[in-house]
Amino acid sequence: MASRLIHCKSPYLLQHARNPVDWYPWGDEAFQKARQEEKLIFLSIGYSTCHWCHVMERESFSDADVAALLNRYYVSIKVDREERPDLDHVYMAVCQALTGQGGWPLTVILTPDQKPVFAGTYFPKESRFGLPGLRDILPRIAEMWRQDRSGLDEAGDRIMAAVEGLLRNRPGPLTPAMVDQGFRALSADYDAECGGFGSAPKFPTSHNMLFLLRYWREKGEESALAMAQKTLHAMYRGGIYDHIGFGFARYSTDREWRVPHFEKMLYDNSLLAYAYLEAYQATRDPFYARVAREVFSYVRREMTSPEGAFYTAQDADSEGMEGKFYLWTPAEVKAVLGEEDGSLFCTAYDVTGEGHFQGKSVPNLIRASLPETAKRLGLSEDALFARLEGARRALFAARRRRVPPHTDDKILTASNALMIAALAKGARVLGDGELRGQAQAALDFVLSRLRRPDGRLLARYRDGEAAFPAYLDDYAYLVWALIEMYESNFDPGYLRLALELNARMLDLFWDEDSGGLFFYGKDADTLVARPKEVYDGATPSGNSVAALNLLHLARLTADKRLEERAQAHLEAFAGEVSRHPAGHTFFLLALQLAFAPSREAVVVGQPGAKDTEAMLQELRTAYDPHMLLLFRPTGEEGQAIAAVAPFLREMNALDGGKATAYLCRNYACQAPTTDPNDLGARLTAGRGSVDKPVQTPI
Repeated sequence: MASRLIHCKSPYLLQHARNPVDWYPWGDEAFQKARQEEKLIFLSIGYSTCHWCHVMERESFSDADVAALLNRYYVSIKVDREERPDLDHVYMAVCQALTGQGGWPLTVILTPDQKPVFAGTYFPKESRFGLPGLRDILPRIAEMWRQDRSGLDEAGDRIMAAVEGLLRNRPGPLTPAMVDQGFRALSADYDAECGGFGSAPKFPTSHNMLFLLRYWREKGEESALAMAQKTLHAMYRGGIYDHIGFGFARYSTDREWRVPHFEKMLYDNSLLAYAYLEAYQATRDPFYARVAREVFSYVRREMTSPEGAFYTAQDADSEGMEGKFYLWTPAEVKAVLGEEDGSLFCTAYDVTGEGHFQGKSVPNLIRASLPETAKRLGLSEDALFARLEGARRALFAARRRRVPPHTDDKILTASNALMIAALAKGARVLGDGELRGQAQAALDFVLSRLRRPDGRLLARYRDGEAAFPAYLDDYAYLVWALIEMYESNFDPGYLRLALELNARMLDLFWDEDSGGLFFYGKDADTLVARPKEVYDGATPSGNSVAALNLLHLARLTADKRLEERAQAHLEAFAGEVSRHPAGHTFFLLALQLAFAPSREAVVVGQPGAKDTEAMLQELRTAYDPHMLLLFRPTGEEGQAIAAVAPFLREMNALDGGKATAYLCRNYACQAPTTDPNDLGARLTAGRGSVDKPVQTPI
C-alpha cells in the first residue's frame, strides 16, 4: 500500500512511496501526529540520484522489520534535499556538529518540536564493523525517549545552541591579503602530479579554477594559470569525464580522476562548462572550447525538457548496479568495433581485462599518448583521431541500447540559472547563437512557470506544479544568469530584471542585525534555525554569488546604495572567510572584483552594423572578467540602457556615426576609438603571458 508520498511530485519521495514505512512528507500533519502520540520524528533526507540513498532504501526502508520499528516508535518523514535545501542546510549542520562529517542519505531523529537529538548519514539494517544498524539504533533511542524525555529534550536544546553558533556569520575587515591567502592555501593543497586539490575523493570544484584564472589575470602569477590548466586537462582525461557520451560525473573516488561516482548533476556540468569557457578566453586554446561544447551537447541531448528547461540529475545506478551503464570490457568493445578498431580503442582509452571498477573499465585518457600511437601505426594524427571518433560514435550507439540510468526530471530554478549563465557565456565567447537560444528558452520557462503573479520566484517545477518559495541561491544565481544574458546580446531588459530580482532578494533575505543574506526568505516557514551559508562547496554559496552581483550592479548603475550594501555584505563574512579562504573561492572572486580598479568597456553604434559587430566581437572574446561590457545603440534605442546606466548618456558615436569604443578605468575614460584593432590591442595590453598547453586531441 502506498504512503502519503504517492501524492508528492518529488521523484525521490515517489521512489519511497510504496515502502512499508508509513512515510509522511515534511508538514503539519506529521508534526501533529508526533505531538499527539508523543513520538520522536525519524527524518530522512536524500535525493533521487543518490547511490547510498538507494542502498538504504533497499536494505532498510523496504524491509518489514525496520518498517515495523519505525512505524511503532516514530513518525517518519522523507525530504528531497533538492526541493527543501533549507531543511538540508539546518540538519546537515547538526550532523556535522555531532559527527564531524555529513552526506546523504542524512538521518536525523527529532523531538516533536523538531529539535535534533541524533544524527548521522547512511546506516545499514544490521550493525557491522563498528557501524550501528537501524535495528539497534531505533529501539534504543525510543527507549531513551520513553525513560528520560526531558533529558533528550534538553540535549536537543544544547545541540541547537551549538548549531546556531556555527550558523552565525563572523564579520571582519576586508583586506587584499585575503585574496593572496586564498591563492597560497590552494597552492599548498594542489596535487602537482594529478591536478586538483587534496587527496581522494576529488571534486571538480569549478570556482577554484575561476579564482586561479582571475588571480593570474590580475597578478600575472603564472603558477595560478598552470594549476588551473593542469587540473582542467586532468579532469577531462580522467574517467570522471564521460568520453563516450560527454558530460562530467559528480566526483572522482581516486586521486587520478580515473573512477568516478557516476551520477551526473546539472549544476556540476553548468559550472564546469563555464570554467572551461573562461579558460578558453584566457588561453585561446581550442581544447577548452571543445570540452564546453561537448558538455552543452550532453545537456541538450540528455537533460533538456521539451519546453527547453533543464532536468536536475542522472543516477549513478542502472539495473541496481553503480556505473553499469558506463563500464566496458575489451570483449564488449570489440563486439561493437571489431578486433582492429576495438584493440585500438582499448589501448587508447585504457580498457583492460582487469578493469578499474567491479572488473570492468572506465574509458579514460590518463596514460594515453595519442601522437605516439599515431606514429607507431604509421597514421597521421588527424587520421587516428578520425578513427577514434568513429569508434566513439559506434560505442555511443551501442550504449544507448543499454538500460539507462534514471533521470531526475525536476526543474530547479537554481540549477537552471547556472546552466543559463554558462550557455550565455558560451554564446558570447564562442559566437554561437544556438547556445543563446537554449539559454533564452530555459529563462523563458523559469520566468513563466517558476514565478508567481506577484513576482515571487519558486524553487521547483515538476509535472505541471511549481512549488516552494525560492531560496537565496535561486535569486542570486538567476541575477548572475541575467547579467550573463545581457553580455551575450546587450538587451537592457535583462539588466532591468536583474536589478528587480536583486532588490527583491535583499528584501526577502537580508539580515538587518548582522548583515549578509539568510538562506530562506522572511515569508517562508520558520525552522528551528535560519542558516546563512557562505561556504563554497559543490556549488558556490548564494551569499558569494550575491556579493559578486552586487558589485557588478553597483558599478553598472553607479548606485551608491548598492555599493554600500556590497561592502556591508562582504564585511559580514570576512572574519569567517579569512579563517579558511580556500573554502570560499567564489567569495574571493567578489573580493578580487572589489579590490580591482573599476573597468568598463562601452561600444556606441548602430545595432547590427558591420563596424558595431566588429567592436562587440573584440569585447566578447577578450579575457577580462572584471570588465563590465556595455552597448549603447545610437538613436532612440540607446535610451533604454542609459536609463539603467546613466553614465552612458555622455558617450556618443564619433566620426559621423562610426561605431565607437570607450575604455574606462577608475571612473576615467581613455580617448575613444573607432578602430576594432586598436580596441583589441588596448584590451590585451598588460596581460600576463600565456604558455600554451599541449592540446589534448581527444
